[in-house]
Amino acid sequence: MEEVADEANQRPVDRVHSFNSASRRSDSARVIPITSATASPTSDHLDANYDINNVTSANWGGNGELNPQDAWLPLTESRKGNAFSASFHLLCSGIGVQALLLPVAFATLGWPWGTVCLSLAFTWQLYTIWLLVHLHESDSGIRYSRYLDLAMTAFGQTLGKVLALVPVMYLSAGTCVQLIIIGGGTIRLFIRTVCRDGSTCDPKSLTGSECFLVFMCMAIAVAQFPNLNSVAWVSFIGTTTAVVYCTLVWGLSIGKGRINNVSYDPPAMESNMDRFGGIMNAIGIICLAFRGHNVILEIQGTLPTNPKFPTYKTMWRGVTISYALIAICLLPVAIAGFWTYGNKVPSSNGGLLIAISQFHAHDTSKVVLGLIYILVIVHCLSTFQIYGMVIFDKLESNYTSRKNMPCARWLRTALRVFFGGVTFFAAVTFPFLGSLAPILGGVTLPLTYAYPCWMWIAIKKPQPKGVMWCINMGLGCLGLCLSVLLVVAASWNIAHNGLKANFFRP
Repeated sequence: MEEVADEANQRPVDRVHSFNSASRRSDSARVIPITSATASPTSDHLDANYDINNVTSANWGGNGELNPQDAWLPLTESRKGNAFSASFHLLCSGIGVQALLLPVAFATLGWPWGTVCLSLAFTWQLYTIWLLVHLHESDSGIRYSRYLDLAMTAFGQTLGKVLALVPVMYLSAGTCVQLIIIGGGTIRLFIRTVCRDGSTCDPKSLTGSECFLVFMCMAIAVAQFPNLNSVAWVSFIGTTTAVVYCTLVWGLSIGKGRINNVSYDPPAMESNMDRFGGIMNAIGIICLAFRGHNVILEIQGTLPTNPKFPTYKTMWRGVTISYALIAICLLPVAIAGFWTYGNKVPSSNGGLLIAISQFHAHDTSKVVLGLIYILVIVHCLSTFQIYGMVIFDKLESNYTSRKNMPCARWLRTALRVFFGGVTFFAAVTFPFLGSLAPILGGVTLPLTYAYPCWMWIAIKKPQPKGVMWCINMGLGCLGLCLSVLLVVAASWNIAHNGLKANFFRP
């Protein structure tokens, strides 16, 4: 590895090629050879007059990445992270309100199969994270700090872009839209709870659109941090709020006891197709409860590296810490929620959050309910920063590739405000986006459960029909089949039950 680094430092132009010719192609993956240093350059080290076509170990200093554009972009501008900052990012992006829907899946699958499916999904997605973490750095010292770059390297530029571009952009921008819908809806719940008696304030003082706008303005205000590494403390706050509200939700559910006439029998189905749709929908809820694979490489890209201590060691330490906490949060939510509400748990967005408001609002302190809602809002704001950073990086990449210079501060702010406006418009236009989550989630499912397995085969080239080859090929094919089945089942459910498409009426 040291020889590779020395060779990279001696012949940097051969690795970088021409920034004007290579970086401007939108379908070319940005790769960063590892040098002997752990520090990374920032945009402060570069200016608009920097001669990118004359990069040498002398003028670059030999102390950073050999692709200047990555020193200008939000995802790779700072590489001073550590295991704790990576853990905060992973926890904040991995735990979400979607976990509160796990009791809905248990209501269909029952105790045994619900527990088995949840355990298998957790193990499977943790294995694909392990694959991504070890694919971040190639044997030749190249770093892939974006999921799309790794996909294009593994599958080829055209196929990789076809397979990964839309899912990655949806899981980033679409998640931000969904966070506005959830965060805005929770603001509305908070106002209705605090103003329940109507003596001090009007519970209908803000409309749904106005609540969305309030959340979006707060999110964009927080989004002015320059890069992903700089929002580590925001992720820490988001992590804390997520762990606390998950604990409060399942603790409150157990504390209130089982509701009257609770039943743990699966709901009655009219036909075999309905039963199939219900089961696949439950499996989809469990699979989609684990999210964040589209930002794993981006989070690992914030870590420093050198040939003697590659980033996968630090990153895997962060993954171990974060996913141990995720398991501790999600399993009690699923078990306690199903034990308390049985098959009466609401299947709408929010799951247990709606159940508590529906069944216990009359006998629960407004302070407790209000605290839970505030924690959910803060967590949504924090998570918005991580997923939004992928889009900010893409927008700034398009600019820097054309202009051959970093974004000015005012332009960076303008791009983020623009993105906030677009996501707000999408949230107001499609407030029923959560109802389409099973279909859209099924389409993007291979990003988590299939593509990492095939990328490992394509890049690492294990022995054909060997153990690793068979495991990854089998899991990849199974993930793709599961994706197809989820899309078919979700489409059937929508066709059979209908879709409440309340355009522009959040």
